[in-house]
Amino acid sequence: MSDTATAPTRLSVRKTYKLYIGGAFPRSESGRSYVVTDHKGGFLANAALASRKDARDAVVAARKAFAGWSGATAYNRGQVLYRVAELLEGRRAQFTAEVRAAEGLGARQAEAVAEAAIDRWVWYAGWADKIAQVRGAANPVAGPFFNFSLPEPSGVVAVIAPEASSLLGFVSVVAPAVVTGNTVVVLASERCPLPAVSLTEVLATSDVPGGVINVLTGRTAEVAPWLASHMDVNAIDVTGAPDSLADDLAVAAAENLKRVLRPAAEDWIQPPGLKRMLAYLETKTVWHPTGT
Repeated sequence: MSDTATAPTRLSVRKTYKLYIGGAFPRSESGRSYVVTDHKGGFLANAALASRKDARDAVVAARKAFAGWSGATAYNRGQVLYRVAELLEGRRAQFTAEVRAAEGLGARQAEAVAEAAIDRWVWYAGWADKIAQVRGAANPVAGPFFNFSLPEPSGVVAVIAPEASSLLGFVSVVAPAVVTGNTVVVLASERCPLPAVSLTEVLATSDVPGGVINVLTGRTAEVAPWLASHMDVNAIDVTGAPDSLADDLAVAAAENLKRVLRPAAEDWIQPPGLKRMLAYLETKTVWHPTGT
């Protein structure tokens, strides 16, 4: 008989990721979760299956955070978002590995995607104190008045993140909404949500106030309709919804005249531009008499 004891087989600790609502990590009120697999079908983790109640809680958190976030100076919002990019850079290796597992990319491709996501976040953060100069105007009037057009955020924005792009797509639809002062409730990719969930851990340790970005995971067809029909949501981005569902979401959004962003193509693949930021802005015109 051998003196060497057989080492016991170690069981790995399987993680169940939670939702991110109001700066906290609650479990789904339904108690449900689903298995997330890699591109080969191997187990990665469990993710929470968000319910209607979770969606409602996320909207409440986003509304509560809106006044403070939209009322902050544009410079401050830019600095807060740039801090997120700093933290993303520090965990670049982790995001590269998660993107590679989720999307089946090669090592260099996954690294390029992670770097592009970080760079895109920085790009949008830099526009925080500049977008008003593009959208705003001092209007000529015939009379002793100043007349200004000023951009203002729409409010609470619901976002259906792209299904095929777990990190870059997520950043591409979330960053332009929050940089202009909106707060968001985003439904992460159903098939590969883990990079988005890891990003919530970055948000929780950054300076972004709780409730500004709320992240749900689960079935798009189950949760998205509740966001589209919610009367306290001011705009919805249906980028990640299949065409048939996107039609239904647009109809539901019409109930309270939500803004609906429905790009003709996967615009997040293209270099970033002003279109997405401008989509969530409204224009307020102010008159003021001249003189003393």
